[in-house]
Amino acid sequence: MAETPKRPEGKPAPRKKSAATGGKAATGKAGAPAKSPAQTPAQTPGQTPGQTPAKPKTAAKAVAKSPGKPAAAKARAAKTETVRTGDDLRKATAAWRAKNERIALVATMGALHEGHIALVEKAKASADRTVVSIFVNPTQFAPNEDLERYPRNEEADLKQLSALGVDLVWMPSLEEMYPDGFSTGVKPGRAAGGLETDFRPHFFGGVATVVAKLFNQVRPDLAVFGEKDYQQLIVVRQLARDLDMNLEVVGVQTVREKDGLALSSRNAYLSETERAIAPNLNLVLNEVAHAAASGASIAHLKAAAQMRLLTLGFAKVDYVEVRDAETLEPYDVDAGRPGRVLGAAWLGRTRLIDNVPVAL
Repeated sequence: MAETPKRPEGKPAPRKKSAATGGKAATGKAGAPAKSPAQTPAQTPGQTPGQTPAKPKTAAKAVAKSPGKPAAAKARAAKTETVRTGDDLRKATAAWRAKNERIALVATMGALHEGHIALVEKAKASADRTVVSIFVNPTQFAPNEDLERYPRNEEADLKQLSALGVDLVWMPSLEEMYPDGFSTGVKPGRAAGGLETDFRPHFFGGVATVVAKLFNQVRPDLAVFGEKDYQQLIVVRQLARDLDMNLEVVGVQTVREKDGLALSSRNAYLSETERAIAPNLNLVLNEVAHAAASGASIAHLKAAAQMRLLTLGFAKVDYVEVRDAETLEPYDVDAGRPGRVLGAAWLGRTRLIDNVPVAL
C-alpha cells in the first residue's frame, strides 16, 4: 500500500507545523456547501478508478514536532538517500541496526500530500531512522482500475521527503519487487472480510503481499499507516500479529481539507462540481456515528445514509457500515467497545472512501 537539499552537518532539520485542521463539510443540496459537525484533524493508504488526473496537491506544511523523538534522531543532521535495489537497502539498514537505532517505515504509492507528511512526521517522532517506500503496487489494482493513470511525481515526492529530513527513500522497480517467476501471495485474515472486499475482491491480497514484502525488506521496528484506509490499517495489524513480524503498526488520524474531505491522491480526479459534493461523505458518516452512539437502529441508519448520499449528488453508494473499531465485526453499542463508521461512494468515475469514529 523522498528528497531535497542537504543541511549543514550537526544541525537538525527544522520541523514544520501541520496545516491539517478540521472544518465544516458541505450541505444538503448537491454541489452546495453545508454545515457539518465539528471535524477532528486526521489522515492517507485504497480507492479505485478515476479520470486523467490534474497535478495532485502537494504538502507544504508538516505536523508539529513531538517531544518524544529519540535523542539520536534529534542530534543527527538530515541527509536523504534514495535506493532502488535490495542490496543497497540492506546495507543502509544494517548499518543502523549495528548502532541499535530504531527504524520506522512509511509505505506509500507516491503522489504525496499532507496526509502522507503527517505519517512521516509521526515516524520521525517515534524512531531514530525513517524509511519511506514509494511503489505503485500493481497487484492491488483490478484490470478496470486506474493503475496506468494513478498520479506519479517522483521529483516532487523526493523533494518533499528530503526537506522533511527522511533518512532513506526505498523506490524499487517492478522487477525488483516481482521478479520473473514470482508466484507467492499472502492471503489476508478475517479483518479483510466485507466492506472493500465486497467491491474490490482482489485488493487486500495485493496489499497484504506487498506489505509483507516491504516489512521483510526494511525490517522496521514500527510501521505507520493512516486511518483514512481504516480497513487496510486493521488488515495490516492482523498480518503483522499473525505472522510474528515483531513490529508495531501505528495508526495516524486522517488529514482533511477545511471542509472535511479526507486527503487522497485521487482527489485530483474530481471535477469542480464533484469536489463541491465530495465533503458530504464525511458529513453523512458523522451523522451516522452520532446517531449510532445514541443507540439508534444500525440497519435504519445505514439505509438512511445511503439514500441521503444519493440525494446529495453521489452517483452510487457501495456501502455505509458501522463496525467494531478493533475487529471490524458488526457493531454493538451495548458492548461498550469503540466503533467505526465506514463508507464508500462514487462521484462520476472517482470512488471516495472515508471513516469516522463512534464516540461513546
